[in-house]
Amino acid sequence: MGETAGPGRVGGDYVSGDQHVHQTAGGDIVGRDKLTHNYAAAPVGVAALRQLPAPLADFTGRAEELKELRAAAGAGGALVGLHGPGGVGKTALALVLAHELKAGYLDAQLYVDLRGAAEQAPLTPEEALAGFIRAFAPTARLPEGRAELQAIYRSLLADGRALVLLDNARDREQVEALLPPPGCLALVTSRQRFALPGLAAHGLDTLPRVDSITLLLKLAPRCGEHAAEIAAACGDLPLALRLAGGALAERPNLTPPGYLARLGDEQRRFKELDAVGAALALSEALLPPDLQARWRALSVFPADFDWRAAAAVWNGGDSPPDEADTIDALGEALRYSLLEFDEVTSRYQLHDLARAWAATRLDEAAREAGLWRHAAHYVQVMSQADNQYKIGGEAVAQGLALFDREWPNIAAGQAWAAAHSRTIKQAAAVCNDYAGFGNFARSLRHSPRQRLAWLTSALAAAQQLGDQRAQAIHLGNLSAVTADLGDQPHAIELAGQALSTFRAIGDRRGEGQALGNLGLAYANLGERRRAIEFYEQQLVIMRELGDKRGEGVALGNLGNAYANLGERRRAIKFYRKRLSIAREIGDRRGEGAVLGNLGNRYAELGKGRRALGYYRQALEICVAIGDRRAEASNRWNIAVVSHELGRQPAALAEGEAALALFSAIEHPYTENVRRQLAEWRGAAPA
Repeated sequence: MGETAGPGRVGGDYVSGDQHVHQTAGGDIVGRDKLTHNYAAAPVGVAALRQLPAPLADFTGRAEELKELRAAAGAGGALVGLHGPGGVGKTALALVLAHELKAGYLDAQLYVDLRGAAEQAPLTPEEALAGFIRAFAPTARLPEGRAELQAIYRSLLADGRALVLLDNARDREQVEALLPPPGCLALVTSRQRFALPGLAAHGLDTLPRVDSITLLLKLAPRCGEHAAEIAAACGDLPLALRLAGGALAERPNLTPPGYLARLGDEQRRFKELDAVGAALALSEALLPPDLQARWRALSVFPADFDWRAAAAVWNGGDSPPDEADTIDALGEALRYSLLEFDEVTSRYQLHDLARAWAATRLDEAAREAGLWRHAAHYVQVMSQADNQYKIGGEAVAQGLALFDREWPNIAAGQAWAAAHSRTIKQAAAVCNDYAGFGNFARSLRHSPRQRLAWLTSALAAAQQLGDQRAQAIHLGNLSAVTADLGDQPHAIELAGQALSTFRAIGDRRGEGQALGNLGLAYANLGERRRAIEFYEQQLVIMRELGDKRGEGVALGNLGNAYANLGERRRAIKFYRKRLSIAREIGDRRGEGAVLGNLGNRYAELGKGRRALGYYRQALEICVAIGDRRAEASNRWNIAVVSHELGRQPAALAEGEAALALFSAIEHPYTENVRRQLAEWRGAAPA
């Protein structure tokens, strides 16, 4: 919590700015030697509100189904669903329909793969809601609760015309929270049939034989007179037909009768396989053995990925990735329809059925190696996202966009590492890394309890590895998170352990960071003079090291401490030094925090108009970077000063906005704000 200054005023909220330091492992990966590769962050806002993947260029048939679906969507229906077995073409049909209808929904066209058919890690409603909201506000720091996220999502789409495609849904619960408000259209695909109010449900069956033949001939004209027989063997399922067409188009020495014979062999060999499974098995068998192994290894990806990630899983990151070799190998799998590729995002993905088949063909040793390489790669990606964030300016949004885009893979990598850290040394090293990097991005994306879980796993892994420096880093960050959660005695204990370890190993920067965290905890306990002693020691070390970011943190904390002692003008001097450093190094978050605190001090000195100027500068920054806690504080501070200056309409408007934010993030000041607003309303003239 920030300090409380004056009646009803909230502090500048340095909890996420200057009251503690997120410590990082720094340099290379902790616990092992590894080459790092620069991971370019894609520009933010690439079709942010135009998310529909392109429809298949060779989409065939479904004329009657499209006619029915158009009618359902055009009859005022807000919810249209497609259900059917895997491989039947639900997504392809939904995309064709969505592109036909998008001209009527120009405010936004949103898409999400809910991964409902995956055995592990389907997307939660909360994750999907957060993804949609960040299409509008890429740097937003969002609440955790489903109800709060849903309220933001619906408010963003209210009074607008948006089309939302919810692809590959698992069940009703997953979909229900994602339904847009009236005036919008939701399209849902799922293997399961479920009921929802207003849902126009349509079952999707296999292609009519005539359309199956047409599709096969588009893909591989030389099927000729054998097209009907091949279509029958493929069960008229579009996925199986594409696999057959791809194989025959790419292998001129494979005759249509030869394909049929080999398909029959695969069905006899794997009696449990259906038409899609047999076609997958045959397409895999047509690849050279080395490419078969590479393709199977791609089953470790829970979601889409780029060529760098594929190279990391295949080669382990032990040398710079060979772009040409990797893209050529991925291209072979694409030619046989064993992979999907999005030309807009340049990302690859396995169909759920292909992923499941490939996973069954991957031996345990290869799978464990692939999962480790996958997890290790996404530590690097997370670190790159954080590096972008620390550059400041537009790079903040780029770093967060990279983090968000890769979140399914990052989360899966950390979960694997945490689950195996006690039995696999490499997993312990990676688990250690996940909490040692990416702190700035994760501080905006994760709640304190999420950070606590990652740090707890990482500390256990570092202890198992005997890595004292990493243990101290995790203890320091645990201290900061524990302080955020209000347990100051435990925070002091953890920071003390970190300080002792850093001193034992001679790590001066770590020592300075631990001193800052001790100061934070003592300040939160009200022991300001003791806190100042720790902050002053922190400042000396950071200046000695030339660490500008750390120096700025110490200066800001000293300003807070003196302000809490009533020495406002002295506090302002520290804040001005802190502001200069924040602007010098492009620390937007620190700049916003110190501007808010300057506003507090001038308000306390009775200089309300000057205070409003600082608050408004701070508000502009925290809105830009998506810091909702700081936004709530600054809006409320503007409301308080506006009330003191007799500007009641402005006070009430900003106060209501602040209350909504405080409530959404479950801030402990919420009820104080609610009561103060009620008093203002009661005193307002009728």
